[in-house]
Amino acid sequence: MGSPDGPAAASAEAGSPRARKAGFPKLGAVVLLGVALVYHGLMGGAPPQPTSAEALTAHPDWADAPPAAPMPASVPLRIRIPAIGVDAPLTGLHVDAQHHLVPPPEEQRNLAGWFSGGTAPGAAGAAIIAGHVDNAHGPAVFYGLGSLHRGDTVGILRRDRLTATFRIDGIDVYSRTSFPDRKVYGPTAYPELRLITCGGGYTRASGYLGNVVVFAHLVPGAGQ
Repeated sequence: MGSPDGPAAASAEAGSPRARKAGFPKLGAVVLLGVALVYHGLMGGAPPQPTSAEALTAHPDWADAPPAAPMPASVPLRIRIPAIGVDAPLTGLHVDAQHHLVPPPEEQRNLAGWFSGGTAPGAAGAAIIAGHVDNAHGPAVFYGLGSLHRGDTVGILRRDRLTATFRIDGIDVYSRTSFPDRKVYGPTAYPELRLITCGGGYTRASGYLGNVVVFAHLVPGAGQ
């Protein structure tokens, strides 16, 4: 994952002293108690980070894009985010024996993962999709999350051949030490989506210091 330490970090490989694990926050008890998303902070320049102007507000303005009714649950196959050129397959993510969410393979830069133990995108509740921000070879699938804007859209192509279309309500960055579990993973009144990757600064000793989180809600779309 991208590091602000600059070009000197470019030679970092997994397992080397420079490749430090960066912990994703624990999933709250409402999803699965004790789950953590663990990634590596590896190389290159710092990925874009969201500005305060893009932060989620206490009462998002849904006047132009009111929430859609929940869709039947269906396995998500692909994620598309036109504003940052993401068009990537999705794989199911599961937990290991230590109750940690196993991330997508690092070497597959254009791959994101859906927490299959939780809500399916488009169904009622908050669906969780995570992806690497980078790997030892450069930017990965969610490198650009921090450059998104409120109002941008995310499309999730599903096994039932329908596309769940989400409108972004806000993009925030949180420290690992003060991650708002309930805000991100808690129950929601509408079908919603959370996209998560590493962010919030980087140190060689600790890796990424936090996480970028995109909040979005389901809207009526052509694929529904």
